[in-house]
Amino acid sequence: MKSSVPWGNPAYGALMLTGMVIGAVYWFRASRSDGRLALVYAACLGGAFLGAKLAFLLAEGWLEWGNPERWRIWLSGKSITGALLGGWAGVELAKWGTGYRKDTGDRFALLLPIPLMLGRLGCLQAGCCEGVSCRWGKWPAVEVEMGFQGLALAVLLGMHWRGIQVGQRFHLYLMAYGGFRFGHEFLRATPKEIGGLSGYQWVALGMVVAGSIGYWRRANRRLPARAGLNDVLDKEGHEHGGDTADDVKTAKVAAVEVPDPMIDHRGADGSENVEDHG
Repeated sequence: MKSSVPWGNPAYGALMLTGMVIGAVYWFRASRSDGRLALVYAACLGGAFLGAKLAFLLAEGWLEWGNPERWRIWLSGKSITGALLGGWAGVELAKWGTGYRKDTGDRFALLLPIPLMLGRLGCLQAGCCEGVSCRWGKWPAVEVEMGFQGLALAVLLGMHWRGIQVGQRFHLYLMAYGGFRFGHEFLRATPKEIGGLSGYQWVALGMVVAGSIGYWRRANRRLPARAGLNDVLDKEGHEHGGDTADDVKTAKVAAVEVPDPMIDHRGADGSENVEDHG
């Protein structure tokens, strides 16, 4: 996006800062259990800022080379698509450097739509990121993108509550937003100077590719683990008289979840002795 106000739009900056604060509060609380998460979040922010600037410069900033106002434009311009790719790269590098191996994408996916919607509110205030001219005026590009982010948030919340696609939600979001942005870019008033496409469309294609690779890698990483678990359960099944892996698994779950009515589960003070599994 290119701001029409020198040094950026104050409302846009304030709204984006609000989104960052929301994310920072969440990750500060999460990092209490593992200090490495604070480094992961910091790398995400750094990568997002760098990616947002580089994507803008490669997409349309270079077209302003002969413009006397080029430095103002270069300093204020930024790209949401580039921020997503840069943030993703920053997280992956931080996890590799710190040795953190747990999934973080689901947390990021839930937090993304809100600050992006706030950022688009800033776009409305700045009068940037407009759509192409139509018979009834201009295509409501900013409003449509806000609608997509609202829908994405609703879908991600539904997946979270139902436990669907655990560990893959950020990859799905990256693919969905990349695909949406590639198509929607045809209705945005951005220069289409690179092979008939805008620079943002090429970045959007990069999002789809990155999300697809991440999804495929994680899916294939989990298959050997599941196969190994089934092998162990099958072996135990044979040791227990030929029961199948499902029989052994069901028996184990039943043994854990169904208390023996003959055992007193109360402590010496009469209160129930319940272990907190957090």
